[in-house]
Amino acid sequence: MGRVNGRLIGWGVLVGTLAALNYSTRAVSGKPDPNTLYEYATAVGGLFQYALMFGLIFAIAGGSFAFLGWSRPHSWPRALGLALLVGVGASIVIELIDSFLHGSSEQGLTPKHWEHAHLGAYLANLVVVALVDPVVEESIFRGAGYSLLERYGRRTAIVAIGLSFALAHGLIEGLPELFVLGAALAWLRAKTGSTYPGMLVHGAFNAVTLIAVIFS
Repeated sequence: MGRVNGRLIGWGVLVGTLAALNYSTRAVSGKPDPNTLYEYATAVGGLFQYALMFGLIFAIAGGSFAFLGWSRPHSWPRALGLALLVGVGASIVIELIDSFLHGSSEQGLTPKHWEHAHLGAYLANLVVVALVDPVVEESIFRGAGYSLLERYGRRTAIVAIGLSFALAHGLIEGLPELFVLGAALAWLRAKTGSTYPGMLVHGAFNAVTLIAVIFS
């Protein structure tokens, strides 16, 4: 019991720190430069940040990949079907919310205009955002977070993970949209017993957002 509580405290401190850093950065600096993904330095900095975050959550998990949800789903066909359902369903709900709150523009990471001259740097950042980010964030929230909170009931865990995921991003208008995505992915973890399907959905969300800029 003490070991589990210690892990939960560690997880809470990590998530709370992420939220505090992101909200304070927003308060001081405002939105990030919309052209930040045109810089290789952004990709390098992102890799360093995610490596640190993964190292911390891996330590909290006691070196257990299973605790992070890195295990085969109960059934891959069913998991992929549920992943598709979550991806489509969450997209529809988020689009409806965004039509009122415009939370998608708050994060401010995607460029307003496509510049082919920066293709290399943009693709490097695409790899970080669409591949590295989903692995790390799913490990933190739907992985360790869900493993720690499931003992309080699945519904409680799903809501708590959705809320913590939203808060950790440091947004206000985008909070409801992030909550929907975070809770939907937590539900997917509960149904499949794995974070792999969530990584696929999360990665697809991020990839579509960035690729859309190229064809805009």
